[in-house]
Amino acid sequence: MSHLGMITVVVDDYDSAIDYYTTALGFTLIEDTKMSDVKRWVVIAPDANQGAALLLAQAASPEQSAAIGNQSGGRVMFFLYTDNFDRDYAHMAKHNVAFTEEPRLEEFGKVVVFADKYGNKWDFIERKAQ
Repeated sequence: MSHLGMITVVVDDYDSAIDYYTTALGFTLIEDTKMSDVKRWVVIAPDANQGAALLLAQAASPEQSAAIGNQSGGRVMFFLYTDNFDRDYAHMAKHNVAFTEEPRLEEFGKVVVFADKYGNKWDFIERKAQ
């Protein structure tokens, strides 16, 4: 069986990105390995034991720098699920996560859109119990 392992997110600085994703969003730093004087293999995830992870890739060219925050052309790029919307929303708000709207109830559950440090849009969702 196949599964999605990692998704690359282009960032401006490894350490700043690690700090944002681990502090504001509560992700776990899974790996930070130096590959050269300028390149590192940096992997983070909401849950180190399940689901896809993010590979943080520091921009290495003007073209890559231009893509930071707009890798999806302005559409929601990521879907982050939680088992406790209110708890995690409060944590994110405390850390100044940029919500683009107020939380709302949809047929599938509670959701809010936020933009990460770089402007990538995320749906933050607590699914309704099945």
